[in-house]
Amino acid sequence: MKNLKVRCSSLHKMMVNPRGKNEEISATTKTWLKDLVKQEIFGYYPQLDTPAINKGIDYEFLSIQLLNDATFNSYTKNYQRITNDWLTGEADIVTDNEIIDVKSSWSLETFPAFKEDAEASVKKAGYDWQLRGYMMLYNKPKASIKYCMVTTPEALLKDWDNRDIHKVDHIDPKDRITSVSIERDEELEAKMLERYEVANRYYKEYLNELKTK
Repeated sequence: MKNLKVRCSSLHKMMVNPRGKNEEISATTKTWLKDLVKQEIFGYYPQLDTPAINKGIDYEFLSIQLLNDATFNSYTKNYQRITNDWLTGEADIVTDNEIIDVKSSWSLETFPAFKEDAEASVKKAGYDWQLRGYMMLYNKPKASIKYCMVTTPEALLKDWDNRDIHKVDHIDPKDRITSVSIERDEELEAKMLERYEVANRYYKEYLNELKTK
């Protein structure tokens, strides 16, 4: 039976700690695994389609350009996906010694301008685990999340949207970037592998249950 393949963007769902001392895996992780099995068995995939998500995906190049303008670098989008026995991921930017993941904020209201807020956002969204997955796959010693605020394209805005919080080209590029960095941690990577072994076992059990139903 096939093994579980984890996307770096979903690692945080696998790493949620169970509440009970006698529980091997959290309820959040179980729900995530069941969803993966259902998608595979029934042949469907969730589609997320909101203006904020579309801005982050379709206009990511604007955020990369913002980084270049602010830091005088020449970053380019990475299109190399790396997959090992259990993990798969495609980092946004790969340099000689760092992974950079770009997060495009929807508006000035949602942009984490303060470092404290950016760090809290990274933890809440599980982006730290995503970065740790990338560092393993690409074998890099450090990684960072770059929250970027670029002007929202008019095509994504409705008539009632407040342009004052979306049109930001007049603001200095360096003031529209907040960075959170982490370093590689072998102990946490070992913990990820341990948790994967448990998650993979549950995944196979769920898969077998639906296949033999």
